[in-house]
Amino acid sequence: MNQFMVNTEAIGGSLGLTALVSAVPLVTFFVMLLFVKARAHTSGAAALLAALLIAIFGMSMPVDAAISSAFRGGLFGLLPIVWVIMMAIWFYQVTVASGRFEDLRRTFDALGNGDIRIQAILIAFCFGGLLEALAGFGAPVAITATMILALGVKPLKAATTVLLANTAPVAFGAVAIPITTAGNVGGRTVEQTENIAAIVGHQAPFFAFLVPFILLFILDGTRGMREAAPAAAVIGGAFAIAQWWASNFFAYQLTDIVACLVSLGAAFAFLRVWQPKGVAAMRKRLDIPEREDDGEVLTKNRVWMAMMPYAVVTVIFGLANLGETIPGILDKPKISFAWPLLTDRLVSATGSVIDTSYTFKIINNPGTLLLISGIIVAVVYGIFNHNGKFRVNASDVVGELTSTAYKMRWTALTIVMVLALAYVMNYSGQTVAMGAYVASLGAVYGFLAPVLGWVGTAITGSDTSANALFANLQVTAANNIGLNPDLLLAANTTGGVVGKMISPQSLAIAATAVNLEGKESAIFKSVVGYSIVLLIGLCTLVFLQTNILSWMAPVVN
Repeated sequence: MNQFMVNTEAIGGSLGLTALVSAVPLVTFFVMLLFVKARAHTSGAAALLAALLIAIFGMSMPVDAAISSAFRGGLFGLLPIVWVIMMAIWFYQVTVASGRFEDLRRTFDALGNGDIRIQAILIAFCFGGLLEALAGFGAPVAITATMILALGVKPLKAATTVLLANTAPVAFGAVAIPITTAGNVGGRTVEQTENIAAIVGHQAPFFAFLVPFILLFILDGTRGMREAAPAAAVIGGAFAIAQWWASNFFAYQLTDIVACLVSLGAAFAFLRVWQPKGVAAMRKRLDIPEREDDGEVLTKNRVWMAMMPYAVVTVIFGLANLGETIPGILDKPKISFAWPLLTDRLVSATGSVIDTSYTFKIINNPGTLLLISGIIVAVVYGIFNHNGKFRVNASDVVGELTSTAYKMRWTALTIVMVLALAYVMNYSGQTVAMGAYVASLGAVYGFLAPVLGWVGTAITGSDTSANALFANLQVTAANNIGLNPDLLLAANTTGGVVGKMISPQSLAIAATAVNLEGKESAIFKSVVGYSIVLLIGLCTLVFLQTNILSWMAPVVN
């Protein structure tokens, strides 16, 4: 079979024209979503068709290779991404079926003195950050959205809240895999990869501090910001400081875990001496009914049993990533094969053969680990109950699984379409052409570097994938214009942080979790403004780090 080499000047011999045409699939997706108001999976299908046509007729990619690329991306969208999200929602539903979730809600209710604004920050930002640190792949959005919805927050606000909250932790998510990937793909040493993490630790904390205030505004406008600002400052400040410290002076892989635990601890201590004002008026203003007291005492045992599922998740994911022996054992059961019609056939613009093989780790992936965690929780809940009130049996567990699978059918199709789109654009060179054009703009690139991470994560839904796409390009651009490669790799990573909230994958997950399937365009409109403003702020910070604030981006040779 003939080889295909990526050519960033394939259309008209022009990098600019190639980049412009390559943007058509993305424009198609968002036009279909926002203006035609098509459903997300329909928009994804239209964008995929546009990408295939450009790959074949614009980039001169063989027809069979282009179609095979779509199937390669679609399978990755199904396994592991859809698998992870389905297991995350199912895991949550098991806690609901047991009746224990109500105790968890009452625990957060007691901690926030009935202030759902503070509860939402604790759930979406602190607890969601912990889930991001351990699992990633959309699990935090899926789980925390359903939890916040149960508090009484309206669906659109709940979706917007969790998408905004799932920003600051993303760079160090899934045990900092995005940063490790940036270092590996960018050809950096271990010390330089640690330096990338340290620079991200000088960028992401700014968002960590701001996000709780933004969440207050989303939930209750300027009045909410005034009334609950002290709590937001303590939670965001604690998270930011811990994130900076852990990424610079501890193990960067554990940054989010440290930051989330510290922020939760700070919130607990602060709320013991400070209570929010105007809670009753706020609940009335937001049309949230008062909870009826059932007269039962929320004992320490019931609090523990409500929190137990998430302790199990923490332990399971912690063990799965502990050292080398356990992960090595768990990694062995896997499905791995060379992809038909693509193996040894695709060559990058730099002349290296693109690895198109497919691997799915059967046990050591977030979906299966959540399945294991859910089974453990179901067994514990089946054995231990409170006066017969809390009980979950095998039929409940299976019923919730089938119900979740049916509920996710359109979300799954959307994710498969979006990942198929991403792989066609990546393998054909469309994504690289857009990145190469931006990188060719010279000194101004110091300002624009985060945009690649933003675009890459918006397309793929993964900061890790965005780094895999653009790490080499960032290093090449840095060397060509005399900038610090580690700074641009950090910029790519942090750019992905603010791009994830507008990813079609994230939008589909949030829509499913809050029962707004088909309303992804409304969610997109509610978050895109925040994404752009935060991106501009990041671009400005990175530009300053190339000169005035260069001490925040040290060079490691």
